[in-house]
Amino acid sequence: MPESFTLSKSNKLLYYILLIALIAFSVATLFPFLWMISTSLRTDVDLFKNPSNWFPTSLYLENYKQVWTAIPFAQYFFNTLKLSVIITVLQVVICCMSAYAFAKLKIPFKNVVFILFMANLMMPWHSIMVPQFSVVSNLGLYNTHTGYILIQLFSGFGIFLMRQFFMSLPDELNEAARVDGFNEWQIFWRIMIPLASAGISTLAIFTFTYMWNDYLAPLIYLNDDGLKTLQLGLKAFQTEHTMDYGLLMAGTVLATIPMVIVFLIGERFFIQSVATTGMKN
Repeated sequence: MPESFTLSKSNKLLYYILLIALIAFSVATLFPFLWMISTSLRTDVDLFKNPSNWFPTSLYLENYKQVWTAIPFAQYFFNTLKLSVIITVLQVVICCMSAYAFAKLKIPFKNVVFILFMANLMMPWHSIMVPQFSVVSNLGLYNTHTGYILIQLFSGFGIFLMRQFFMSLPDELNEAARVDGFNEWQIFWRIMIPLASAGISTLAIFTFTYMWNDYLAPLIYLNDDGLKTLQLGLKAFQTEHTMDYGLLMAGTVLATIPMVIVFLIGERFFIQSVATTGMKN
């Protein structure tokens, strides 16, 4: 090890303390997830055994079989996947186009318009929930996936995030592309989008995760059982007086898998983009 990287005794002690603290924090963070998996593999008798045990005495896999028949789980899963993928793709495209305009195009009053867009971040969704519902209902899109998709196409956070990525790219790229005869649409798709893959991956992960876990908006806009998402469907295991913890946790574990997959895929692209571009002004 080079001499400059040698740790003194005090630094070593601080390093090990920090390492232990991070391990403890990681275990505390993973504990609810591990408990969810453990609960999904138990019977109700094993779950409420006194004294309580941390691990199931025997693996009860019937919860994962029954969850598909106790509720229309496959339909809920498909609805959630369809809505999450469609909204993620459309929101990423719209946010990227808007962010590119704010970052690179010379548009009158664009800073004023951008501030108005950012004001959306300071306004809680609950404050516009009623007028938004009225608009969707008057358009005849209540209780449809189309209406739910339309209200999710705009994201002030997404525009802000992508604008920062586009602003980090040098303006000389645009100027050189214009000299070569590229129009703004070609510059956007063929130059800016590939270089902003890190931001796109980040936005896609955030958007997909949010849409997959969204509960309140589907509760308001989706009424028919065939249109409901997983978050609404899993509530069927909770009644006024009882709760089927085994089936609920089994359904939750299955609902978590797509988010983990999307995160792992997005993380790989994010690391690759940072390693291969790394451009600065």
